Amino acid sequence: MSSKNLSTLSLEIHDHIAHLRFTRPALLNRFDELAHLEFADVLDDIGRDPAIRALVISAEGKVFSAGGDFEEIIQARDSVQVRERIMRDARRVFRSLVTLPVPVIAAVQGASVGMGATVMTLCDIVVAYENAKVSDPHVSIGLVAGDGGIVGWSQAAGLMRAKRFLLTGDAMSARDAYEMGLVTDLVETPEKALERALQIARRIADLPRAGVEGTKRAFMRLTEQTAHTVFEAGLAYEMESMTRPEVAEMIASLKKK
Repeated sequence: MSSKNLSTLSLEIHDHIAHLRFTRPALLNRFDELAHLEFADVLDDIGRDPAIRALVISAEGKVFSAGGDFEEIIQARDSVQVRERIMRDARRVFRSLVTLPVPVIAAVQGASVGMGATVMTLCDIVVAYENAKVSDPHVSIGLVAGDGGIVGWSQAAGLMRAKRFLLTGDAMSARDAYEMGLVTDLVETPEKALERALQIARRIADLPRAGVEGTKRAFMRLTEQTAHTVFEAGLAYEMESMTRPEVAEMIASLKKK
């Protein structure tokens, strides 16, 4: 078993399976600048390791990930440099995740919100606790869902249902997400999400490698085709929406609640 020294994540590799875990439950495993960088760095390292045959992504605490960092969003309103850096980070995370040559299994033990839901929907297999909440509330604070959510949700749930939930920001249970195709496997308790995800990873890692990786690369082309159409446009629209005054107002209102 091996591990890597990280601030926002932990990584363990054992018997051809990598296990990447979000490790800041006190911050609800939000994606700030450091989390974006470390996540992309680790994914790139995994992609270069020929011994790894499957990746499991999980989280500590009651929340899988609460999405983006509010303070960073507020800073972006008045700073072109911050918005440009956010775009670079978002591009890198998206590309690192969707081009990974091995299957990725998400173990969702709790709420998956915004960027957390984007990561979830871009994984190949999603195991979730049946009562975990899933949502992308970008529009609720005046933002465009441009960080890859349109790609992930549209592929997993279909275009009409993606529109229904990304245009309202409404939340659903993982059980409802399962019915829509956002979740592939349901479990009855939060603890069983990781257990089941590791079982699936073991099943994949034990299969002949060429067949699995070739199939994954073929699926990857579908995601890249969709991303070519909408990802850059959605990201640009999101950066523009960060400059609007209502975004800071909505975030302040949420903090009070």
